[in-house]
Amino acid sequence: MTALVQQQAEATTVAVSCRALELPRSTYYRRLKPTAEAQVTLRGLVQQVALEWPSYGYRRITAELHRRGQVVNRKRVLHLMREDNLLCLRKRRFIHTTNSDHRLPVYPNLVPELAVTACDQLWVSDITYIRLQREFIYLAVILDAFSRRLIGWARERSLETELALGALRMALAARTITWRRGYRIAFVLVPRLLRW
Repeated sequence: MTALVQQQAEATTVAVSCRALELPRSTYYRRLKPTAEAQVTLRGLVQQVALEWPSYGYRRITAELHRRGQVVNRKRVLHLMREDNLLCLRKRRFIHTTNSDHRLPVYPNLVPELAVTACDQLWVSDITYIRLQREFIYLAVILDAFSRRLIGWARERSLETELALGALRMALAARTITWRRGYRIAFVLVPRLLRW
């Protein structure tokens, strides 16, 4: 049957030949699967190229195989590379989001050796950005250092004082604070935030 379709395909297309024989095209292509020997040869070539060029992914390896005269689909190369664990891991570029080269005052770390033993002894906070489809939004969070629980957060479209104030207001509303010695640290670190 495959030979008959091949003879007809020389004169016409595979689709026309299969339609004339009332067969689906998938039957013709299913019969054309490579032999076991061809698969072993292809696997060896893929491994050889992957060892020569360790930073190549499946697309580049497919292109290299095409340059070497192999007719192979990139999906087949990807499948073989997955089976043999040859996929290269991309190194992600580290993106610096903090600008430490400025002339603004840098506040010292006032709690470098503090052993936190209970909740509400030390709160830590940070601000980050979230990329949306059309814009960035900023997120400020406050965590309790002992329980690692989120106690306050706020999000805004701009990186202004209201962002940090919103997170601090939520944290102060969520926790009942009994003022003890050492809480002045918060006043030293963020004196402007407490004027709301």
